[in-house]
Amino acid sequence: MQYAELQCTSNFSFLKGASHPEELVDQSTALGHTAVAIADENTLAGVVRAHVAAKERNHRLIIGSRLTPADGPNLLIYPTDRAAYGRLARVISLGRCRAEKGRCSLTTADIFAASEGQIAIVIPPRQCDAAFMASLNQIRDHFRDRAYLAATCNHGPGDAARRRAIGEMARRTRLPLVATNDVHYHAPERRMLQDVLTCVRHGCTISEAGYRLFANAERHLKPPDEMCRLFRETPEAMAHTVDIANRCRFHLDELRYEYPTEVSPPGVTPIEYLTQLSWQGARQRFPDGLPAPVRSQIEHELRLIEELRYEAFFLTVYDVVTFARSRGILCQGRGSAANSAVCYCLGITAVDPARISLLFERFISRERNEPPDIDVDFEHERREEVIQYIYGKYGRERAGLTAVVTTYRTRSAVRDVGKALGFSLDCVDRLAKACDRWDLGVLNDGQLERSGLRESDQLTRHHARLASELIGFPRHLSQHVGGFVMTKGPLCELVPIQNAAMPDRTVIEWNKDDIDALGILKVDVLGLGMLTCIRKSFELVNRHHGRPLALATVPSEDAGVYEMCCKADTIGVFQIESRGQMSMLPRLKPRNFYDLVIEVAILRPGRYRAIWFIHFAPAKRPGTGELSERRCAPFSRRRWACRCFKSR
Repeated sequence: MQYAELQCTSNFSFLKGASHPEELVDQSTALGHTAVAIADENTLAGVVRAHVAAKERNHRLIIGSRLTPADGPNLLIYPTDRAAYGRLARVISLGRCRAEKGRCSLTTADIFAASEGQIAIVIPPRQCDAAFMASLNQIRDHFRDRAYLAATCNHGPGDAARRRAIGEMARRTRLPLVATNDVHYHAPERRMLQDVLTCVRHGCTISEAGYRLFANAERHLKPPDEMCRLFRETPEAMAHTVDIANRCRFHLDELRYEYPTEVSPPGVTPIEYLTQLSWQGARQRFPDGLPAPVRSQIEHELRLIEELRYEAFFLTVYDVVTFARSRGILCQGRGSAANSAVCYCLGITAVDPARISLLFERFISRERNEPPDIDVDFEHERREEVIQYIYGKYGRERAGLTAVVTTYRTRSAVRDVGKALGFSLDCVDRLAKACDRWDLGVLNDGQLERSGLRESDQLTRHHARLASELIGFPRHLSQHVGGFVMTKGPLCELVPIQNAAMPDRTVIEWNKDDIDALGILKVDVLGLGMLTCIRKSFELVNRHHGRPLALATVPSEDAGVYEMCCKADTIGVFQIESRGQMSMLPRLKPRNFYDLVIEVAILRPGRYRAIWFIHFAPAKRPGTGELSERRCAPFSRRRWACRCFKSR
């Protein structure tokens, strides 16, 4: 018999589920399920990861959420189409924005108001009383033929009597039964980790948890034939799982992201307005005449922007930058946006394309099919003005900061698992300090011995395994440093919005990787303390010398500046004020801006590794056909880089 698991809780129901969404999709595919539904508690935070995994495996995914109203039973809600998905995302946003960060405040009336197009599966509480029966009748009246009653068989105490009672309630309320397994992990081996997460959530140890833990390891994905055996007395409950899966036609690929268009005047299309602003800015940037290569570059960029339909994105960034400049807030675009002549003409960046030849395709490429990424730095003391301007212009329903998924690293995993297993606080502290913060594995024997533990001890082995499994699990959602998502329609119908810990901040539930997977654009509104210093320096120069300066008009290639750099006199100078940079500058002696770029790239880790691997390429081991990596000490790499720099 075919079967679709409709009640899966992933680890995005924070500290409740013990499997990643991808693991649930993988296991469901391997077991031959018709479909699998991810329904985390009052959230859609993990559905994009499940969606990507399901597409890669050609498996059917049902999008949904488990809503927990304060005045009624929990409901599994599954939208059947795009409009119903928008109503689900909106009702989650409503509950999240009513409560403090990490909580949700909903009522059954809120859910009933968004019931159109939704399939609801009622989850019976432990004690089914008269109030629950009344709730069932209300749910049936609002959802009509889209309401079901969940039945589970987890081999718990009184399981048979409970199934009979639920079957009787289904008969009396005329609600069809649907088989579920209340899945909290993809395989039974994760049961111990789920127990640990429960203890972390309740702030207790395993020995103190009691009935807060599940009675057994049955809440894992099971093959259809086993589910058929468990529900052999009610085969219609199995058939209803496939019926519901067939009725839920919504797919995340149906989401269509539309950028705001009100930044262009009435009667003027966004591309026409962007073209007008670009040529107007070009005349201001080049008052003595526009060089032919720059003109050709602007025309090429405008054609590509129109082809890829990114014109509204550029206009939105231009609008934010224009607001900042109208308030006297210094700002500067950076990153790959500096490769764009259009960004230079719009005033987003101050990198002159006539002076520095950069590749535009590093910013936007037709072949890569990746959305553009524009990072704009603002004075850190006044960035909040820009953030509140965006909220005010687009409204809280159309603008929100991107989320960041805070995950367990080695030390935090070691601490939480140790506390849950009942280790003393001083032992947990020694274990955590024995770890390198960037370790991705378990503790070795030497680290355990220094912490006073024996590797042969069973509890120590459990701790090592569970801590290793916990690494990478989401702990909670926090806000991105400044990544904004703005939409033409309601953002709260695209992705749920919730309150951040900071006042007057709202955050969407998806992080950067999630919105990239769905083709959603963001603008990074970042704060930079050095811009505050530069703005104050401009004011001093103008006050004492009567010389107004801007980022684009600062004198370049001043020999005196490079003399100070060669003497490592760079305290307070952005990018070259660290000890490592100050030790390199007298050796390399940069005499122009390009030299300085090379010097920074040598020492910074990302650029440094690239140079190192180019030089120390893999080589064949003597006497074998295998490849080996030549390694060298950090000083040797730096010395080699110095030789390359000087020979150039």
